[in-house]
Amino acid sequence: MTQEQPPLFPKRGAKGEYGPPLAQIKVITANSSLSMAASAYHDYMLRQGFSEHTVKAFGGDLRLLQKYFGNNVIIGEISTKTLNDFLAWLLHYRGVPCSPKSYGRRVTTLKNFFEWLANTNVLPHDPAAALIHTRARSPLPEFLTDNQLKTLLDAAEKRLKGDKADPRPYLLAHLVLQTAIKKAECMGIALQDIDRSGEKPTVLIRYKNPKMQHKERSLLFDRELLPVLDQYLEMYDPKVKLFECTPRNLEYVLTDISELAGLSQQTSFEMLRWTAALRDYRDGMEHNHLRRKLGVSKITWRETVEKLAKLTEPL
Repeated sequence: MTQEQPPLFPKRGAKGEYGPPLAQIKVITANSSLSMAASAYHDYMLRQGFSEHTVKAFGGDLRLLQKYFGNNVIIGEISTKTLNDFLAWLLHYRGVPCSPKSYGRRVTTLKNFFEWLANTNVLPHDPAAALIHTRARSPLPEFLTDNQLKTLLDAAEKRLKGDKADPRPYLLAHLVLQTAIKKAECMGIALQDIDRSGEKPTVLIRYKNPKMQHKERSLLFDRELLPVLDQYLEMYDPKVKLFECTPRNLEYVLTDISELAGLSQQTSFEMLRWTAALRDYRDGMEHNHLRRKLGVSKITWRETVEKLAKLTEPL
């Protein structure tokens, strides 16, 4: 039986807890250099199973910190004031634009890094605790109004007729609108993921990455879409995936019907996804149900539902 690997350092005040053998870790103290502490924190993130993206992003932020202070600065000499000086340098004196999103993440990195140093008794106190963390918020998403959506769907329906009839625009627009899936999720749909057996057909959204399996979900779509789906399958004859083309090809499909509809702005996957979410929200879909349908975490949902509420205000 494999034993659980102990944490890098015992928690503050814990009794009977020991870290791994010293030869396996980087032992750091308040007199250690920032470079050594950053290296130890990198090892800690790997041991704790931080995502590859987080490890890379936090590592880059700490390298910026080392660039500002110098690799050999003693971590015990870093104070709240000098950290605020570093943040001011990022915003005003570095000479490289620092977006609100990047700035917010870098404050998060400082808070996590120095909290870890304090919690493991490397530092007597956390100099980053007093830093003001203003979360960067992205602008409100774009969506289609009811009139714009009707015009778009009418344009897609026109593509079903004529000498150059093409069911793909109609299928794509209605599928994304009914399921609120992302572009990558749409591209990942396999033929075997479509189930017609129930009262309403479903499409299973899968992820190859095991870390993303919590996003997998089965989504309903209208049975009235099945004849168009069959027309599409007969015309395009896909073998494995529903859409065996590039993402850019599907973007062109949305561009085509946007122009046919006379819309001033091209419709995107993200715009359709937010339109779908907004319609469900306005129709009173239970919030946890809508969150699962969108495949977002509880943390992400907090900002998502705030945006949906704001988008609803002028309607």
